[in-house]
Amino acid sequence: MFAYRMKAAVASVAAVLVMSGCAGTGANSAPAPQQPLKVVGQFELHSLDPATSGGFFTRLQVAETLVDADNQGALQPGLATEWEVSGDNLSWRFTLRKDALFHDGTAVTAETVTQALETARGKAASPLSTVPLKGITADGGAVRVDLAEPYAPLAAVLAHTSTQILAPSSYGAGQAVMQIVGSGPYRVERLEQPSNIELTAFEQWQGTKPAITKVSYQAVGRSESRALMAESGQSDVTFGMDPTSLQRLKQAGKLDITDVTLPRTILLKVNAGHDILGDVRVRQALSLSLDRKSMATALLRDPEMAATQLFPPSLPEWHQDSVTPLEYDPASARKLLADAGWAPGNDGMLERNGRKFTVTLRTFPDRPELPILATAIQAKLKELGITLDVKVGNSSEIPAGHQDGSLELGLFSRNYALVPDALVTLADDFAPAGADYGAMGWNNPALTSTLNTMAGGTNPDAPADRRKQVTDILQSELPVIPVAWYRQSAVISKRVDGLALDPLERSWRLSDLTWAK
Repeated sequence: MFAYRMKAAVASVAAVLVMSGCAGTGANSAPAPQQPLKVVGQFELHSLDPATSGGFFTRLQVAETLVDADNQGALQPGLATEWEVSGDNLSWRFTLRKDALFHDGTAVTAETVTQALETARGKAASPLSTVPLKGITADGGAVRVDLAEPYAPLAAVLAHTSTQILAPSSYGAGQAVMQIVGSGPYRVERLEQPSNIELTAFEQWQGTKPAITKVSYQAVGRSESRALMAESGQSDVTFGMDPTSLQRLKQAGKLDITDVTLPRTILLKVNAGHDILGDVRVRQALSLSLDRKSMATALLRDPEMAATQLFPPSLPEWHQDSVTPLEYDPASARKLLADAGWAPGNDGMLERNGRKFTVTLRTFPDRPELPILATAIQAKLKELGITLDVKVGNSSEIPAGHQDGSLELGLFSRNYALVPDALVTLADDFAPAGADYGAMGWNNPALTSTLNTMAGGTNPDAPADRRKQVTDILQSELPVIPVAWYRQSAVISKRVDGLALDPLERSWRLSDLTWAK
């Protein structure tokens, strides 16, 4: 996940206003040919390691993975032009693109790819670390992957950004990543962590040459500042708009706005090992207390994003039209809490055996809608007599709280298709030991068995009845509580044409953009 650092979050609103005044030349004037495409987003870069850099360099098209994916999640050739699996499903062979070059001019070989994958395999944050691998070897102009047991989603794992292939010159001692030397259509010209990255088109790129040859990325922490930069022409493509600013820009009509529904869900991670939250009746009551429709309408300005289940319609293989939807029903919530032994005290707040129902929720402002949703959840729980202490901090506090057991509730969003086959993420998130952004203190053997059976199958298309079984278990036991689905938006200058958002968030497809004529 991208790291966030509020302190370095850049310019204040006032500073941006001053800057915009200096910019002067309106947002619609055609840029000089050498002017870079200016991309502004909310995320800072705190790591060069592909396992922890949040996919920055695949989004910027600097680095490639062996396998790519289209906007529907269908696997496509990347650095590998084709792949095949043996009859026993234990050996895969990925043929590399002929004559591919890294940005330092060295050849992309099976040996360099094998070394990059071995490095990724050793990173716990990479899904490749969970694959039952026997070995990765160079095999002529191909890379051979041998498995200890069949693993149907292997090709999808090799599309995850943590498996990006970097040149040997990228690494220092102990395979630590010291610089990013990839093989994509753009190369890094200058990198100033955590906020600035400058790119230049790679002249020896084998595919269609980018029409825009210079790109700059700037991390800007405050959503209001990003909106002002978009309005003033200081940004050509702006990500991470808060709902209020986005609505204002839509109404102004001076900029283009594009959006796409992501396979991402905003959810409450629940510590099911907690002595209060471990009771499934309590988790169900929390879910019934959420007026998702009102929150999506009033806070997200997008009523269609009210979640009725974990998987949004943008994840069609997993979204189940037949599942009983999550609903707002405070009366049923109160009954469940009463059945669990919770009753109003003299002050109207719930208590049991002299203990007040008080829990803490942690969230973070990287995604600007999270703190305001946390406040709305706090208000709804108060109506039931539950005190919710909301702490807004750094995103790293949620996995840290998972690891040390101190997390009670966490509010964040999760994209279930960062590996194009959602099965990989689900098997990790809901494994018996849980995961940083998955279950905590919760285990369901039937779910584990089903996910493992699907992953070990020889057919990458999991049977529909098993996917429904997974949804039904998660919907009834609520180890995580869905709050809202997610629509990604970008504000685009009139100077730019051709932006189409990738729902899998693998690439910003900058090489497809052109200057408007």
